[in-house]
Amino acid sequence: MSAADTSRRTSAARLVHRAVVTTDPLDVAEHAALVDAPAAGAVVTFAGVVRDHDHGRAVLGLEYSGHPTAGDVLARVVAEVVADLEVDAVAVSHRLGALAIGDVALAVAVSAAHRGQAFEACSRLVDEVKAQLPVWKHQAFDDGTSEWVACP
Repeated sequence: MSAADTSRRTSAARLVHRAVVTTDPLDVAEHAALVDAPAAGAVVTFAGVVRDHDHGRAVLGLEYSGHPTAGDVLARVVAEVVADLEVDAVAVSHRLGALAIGDVALAVAVSAAHRGQAFEACSRLVDEVKAQLPVWKHQAFDDGTSEWVACP
């Protein structure tokens, strides 16, 4: 707990309730429920959703592939991001496999005593997961072409 934050009764717990890479469908509301707690003045969520376009081209669907270490990398990234932030709990999941338009590919939920802390942590988690997670996207376009995104 920071010296300036006298609104808290206890120090932030920084609990990681979920940090998984999975082929199962993701539910952002379920992630939010995992992090909700009496000390939470804010629960912030993010849903990375498959959209129907990319750079002016119509996307039909996509498939995420992940390195076998993706789960371990995600757990490390989540732990590192929340280590120095005043958050109470986090839940982060990234989906692999074939996804349709509207499916959730990345779900993040953060609870904290205050909204600024929760928004900051959620934003940093999304940015760091996208930067570090060894997951690659293969998009299919309506013109019959496809491309790999974020693939080394």
